[in-house]
Amino acid sequence: MKFTKIKTLLLVTFFSLALFSCSDDDASTSVQGTSKLTVKLVDEPGNFEHVYVEVVDVMVKVNNDTDDDNWQSLEAINTGVYDLLDLTGGINVLLADNYEVPSGMLNQIRLVLGEDNTVVIDGVSQPLTTPSAQQSGLKVQVNEVLEPNFEYTFWLDFDVDDSVVTAGNSGNIILKPVIRASAEVSTGTISGSILPIDVQTEVSITAGSEVISTYADVDGNFLLVGVPSGTYDVTFTPDPESGYLPVVIQDVEVVVGENTLIDAVDFQ
Repeated sequence: MKFTKIKTLLLVTFFSLALFSCSDDDASTSVQGTSKLTVKLVDEPGNFEHVYVEVVDVMVKVNNDTDDDNWQSLEAINTGVYDLLDLTGGINVLLADNYEVPSGMLNQIRLVLGEDNTVVIDGVSQPLTTPSAQQSGLKVQVNEVLEPNFEYTFWLDFDVDDSVVTAGNSGNIILKPVIRASAEVSTGTISGSILPIDVQTEVSITAGSEVISTYADVDGNFLLVGVPSGTYDVTFTPDPESGYLPVVIQDVEVVVGENTLIDAVDFQ
């Protein structure tokens, strides 16, 4: 049995908060289907003792680069006050976990902060003013297409040294955030078809302790989504009343960001 890996995308990109490089045509790109987003907050080391920010939400704008009201909350699961300087060396805060959004152009990510933001310098805690963040959140321009059926992880990386500044002679400490967003696809897919097409068939794999399964549709086609990178045995289990026996296709390789197409499985 042959199978083919179809490269859909490989995305590892970086953006600053001020990057606006997408054309109007690109921004209007729309793809049918849904994708899943995971968002994590990390930090680059900075020359402060502590930089505390209060995270209250994370939001995205998909397929709309003009309407400032068209934001979708990812329903952040770990809100609260975090010391950015603790989020180094692989430590991160999981803000959104596999949240389903429409596929298409992901225009922006918005990190919404509360009012409990402070910086500690020489043992003294001072308010960290965030005037724009308190109204609308910190916007990170992304402009990348989310392909259907894939899971993405976005890393929001605060650059503390460039983000925390002193305002002129006033001595006020202001947060003017510089955030880099890096994105990676975290799963692949497996697709194919079965014959005859009128046999109800479950298609499944075992990934660690999780069983990922689906059924072939009325045309005999199937798509397994959210499959981690690895090599799997794909089991095809037809309706017992059909009289057909299960079929196992061994050593099907899945690569992150790619679809592996299996040749048609013909029940004999």
